[in-house]
Amino acid sequence: MASNPTDTPSVTFASITAQEKSLTLPHFTAEDAFDIGVLIRNKLREITENPAVVNITLANNKQLLFHAASRPGTVPENDNWVARKRNFVLRFGWSTWAGHHLFDMGNEDKFKAQFQLGETAGDYAIHGGGFPVRVKGVEGPVGAIVVSGLAQEEDHQVIVDCLQEFLAAQK
Repeated sequence: MASNPTDTPSVTFASITAQEKSLTLPHFTAEDAFDIGVLIRNKLREITENPAVVNITLANNKQLLFHAASRPGTVPENDNWVARKRNFVLRFGWSTWAGHHLFDMGNEDKFKAQFQLGETAGDYAIHGGGFPVRVKGVEGPVGAIVVSGLAQEEDHQVIVDCLQEFLAAQK
């Protein structure tokens, strides 16, 4: 990362999932998704010269609300990572960073075995950068925010930082 690094992300499953719950939104509309997406894209441009993808979808049929590259240079593989991170968030309801820590720092064999994923294991990623969108009074995530392109802890933390900023502006 460049001149303005993000905070250090939480590193235990319990602290990560508690943080996720603390970032519950009062509402979530297409306008909110756009505002959050722009915050994340701008933050990425501020903190790194590396290109990354920002993707925000609803949980219902993965309806796309926001998708942008932070800089030129993203590749189709970024979108593969987006899909895999989003699939994890929408199936399990946690961030991919939480999943990474729950499964022994990304032990994909353990993850695959515990959920009997078999051939579908490749549809999911337990690498930071996928985050559940929660709304007050709604059980379970209503969507997913995904960043792909940086180190996994940075992908995760830029989402956290921008959700905190978005919530602070709502008050």
